[in-house]
Amino acid sequence: MRKLFLLILITCAAAPAFTQRSADYGFSAGMTTYVGDINESNLFYNPGPAFQLFYRYNFNPRQSVRANILGGNIKADGADFDNLLEPAASTSFSGIVGEFGVTYEYNFFPYSTMRSRRIDYTPYIAAGAALSVANTNDFHMFPSIPFSAGFKINVANHLGLEFEYGFRKTFYDNFDGLTDNVDPDDQTWMHNNDWYTFMGVSITWKMYNKLVGCPAFADFAEDQKRKR
Repeated sequence: MRKLFLLILITCAAAPAFTQRSADYGFSAGMTTYVGDINESNLFYNPGPAFQLFYRYNFNPRQSVRANILGGNIKADGADFDNLLEPAASTSFSGIVGEFGVTYEYNFFPYSTMRSRRIDYTPYIAAGAALSVANTNDFHMFPSIPFSAGFKINVANHLGLEFEYGFRKTFYDNFDGLTDNVDPDDQTWMHNNDWYTFMGVSITWKMYNKLVGCPAFADFAEDQKRKR
């Protein structure tokens, strides 16, 4: 009986530790920008504030999966560009873009924030799938493909700092109200839809809660009291 209790106790104690050591929680602050019929190539044009929350599960020091919620502002004005033709030259918009996404991350070097005496750092790449929403001209929900690159460094035990820049290839062409504003012969998979980008700095941490206690331990302690 005591051996069984000891096995349960070790399992109860090890399971939370495994989960905590394998998961990161993070918050990002940065900017979003729009690329489309009005702004065709300036990746840093008219940035708007953006924020992100995410949860990351680490399979090992090189591979992980991240789920995120992102929200930011995008805007553009055709009057900012001299070489646009109508109707893009007289079009402007402003609104919110958001996403619920899942991405796979690959670290080029082994990385962990669980080091107290050594600095870990790594560049990384990420790609996945997302469901995006926008309310620039009308409210619309559409799929998108997020992909990005970044850099991670553990600044303290259980605490990490990250920088990331990424693109969102959307399957939507109405951020700016200019649906299919190109010659049919020039429409391509890459350029026929609007895009948005995100660049931000993130703080990640591992949440260590106080030991709540394992039910098996409470039962064992009560049993010992009765025997006394």
